[in-house]
Amino acid sequence: MNMMKSDEWVRTKTGTFWSEIASCDHVLQIYEDNEVFMKMLAGFVGDGINAGDCVIIIATKEHLHALENSLHDHVISIETLVSDNHYIALDAEQVLARFMRNGRPDEDLFFSFVNELIARVNYKKRKMRVFGEMVALLWAEGHHRATVKLEHLWKQFCQSEPISLFCAYPKSGFTGDAADSLQHICNSHSKVISGTEKPLTEIFYRNTSAMQE
Repeated sequence: MNMMKSDEWVRTKTGTFWSEIASCDHVLQIYEDNEVFMKMLAGFVGDGINAGDCVIIIATKEHLHALENSLHDHVISIETLVSDNHYIALDAEQVLARFMRNGRPDEDLFFSFVNELIARVNYKKRKMRVFGEMVALLWAEGHHRATVKLEHLWKQFCQSEPISLFCAYPKSGFTGDAADSLQHICNSHSKVISGTEKPLTEIFYRNTSAMQE
């Protein structure tokens, strides 16, 4: 399944992707293998922590637990990071309940929520990295329009605040019936990670004609 038009995306290769991610980047991964996805997420979080960024993770309980174990394996003290608002972990289902109304994201409630997050970390003027799995939950439940709406709200937020945002979807949730929605999802992102068997080897940059192969 390839929803990316060759005239809009430029392929590049890099081994240091997460350490080079810029503020306002909105990155998408569609993964087949959960283990590969977790390695990508751990890289996103670990590089952010090492750079002194504040890292916010909004994920399923399963992925939050797996990520915490991975960070502990790399001798990263979660407790210290949490107490300093350097690492904030939130349950994706609970967060969704805060701003979903009548099956769609309520714009005012969404921005109220994300602004609360910013208030928790901005007192030290840190850079921020956010991983959000709420879109994947909506997509898995068949709420394609709501997913596209939430992606656009995140994109709006990224344009107004200097944050790096990472979203991920399991490929098993995609069907041909949702092709149009998938195109909208890809278009909401600045970078799309491809090649799940060899992570960090193929990145598609949107509107970056200056990037080299």
